[in-house]
Amino acid sequence: MSHYYSEEPNVPLKTKTIEVCLRGHCFRFITASGVFSFGKLDRGTELLIESMILDEGWRVLDLGCGYGAIGIVASRFVDYVVMTDVNRRAVGMARKNLKINGVRNAEVRWGSLYEPVRGERFNAIITNPPVHAGKEVLREIVINAPRHLNDGGLLQLVIKTKQGAKYIKALMDDHFTEVRELAKGSGYRVYAGIA
Repeated sequence: MSHYYSEEPNVPLKTKTIEVCLRGHCFRFITASGVFSFGKLDRGTELLIESMILDEGWRVLDLGCGYGAIGIVASRFVDYVVMTDVNRRAVGMARKNLKINGVRNAEVRWGSLYEPVRGERFNAIITNPPVHAGKEVLREIVINAPRHLNDGGLLQLVIKTKQGAKYIKALMDDHFTEVRELAKGSGYRVYAGIA
């Protein structure tokens, strides 16, 4: 069975447009079958978006961007956003959503985890990680983040409290100078690790 962490989802393409208001701005997103959170903005992503730390001069990486909600919202508050995903359908949706929302300070790249940004650094890496892809993928996201962050840069992620929050927190404690809980609610926690 294919899941959204596949390069090519093997489910027929269906799309559904949603409208959401986040951080004082309203957005339209085309969502797609075979891409995480079809037909809605999931609670974890919403909690992450509402609590993520952003600064106007920043360059941000939306890792595993799906249809692009995190990166597109972030683009309203930062200098530049790079969005990446291994799922080709997600990349296509995210590119359409950049256009629909009139975003000019972001781009979408295809590839697995940090491959599309090899050698680049960011002020923040923001992600709703693909928990169902397994612990090894979560581990890779956390332990490789510092080499893609400027000094003092932040890895910000959301995780279900009962689906790996303790594991992720311990991993972040091992690889970051400091780890803060930015928010919790609806069975999720948002963590920020300072590089």
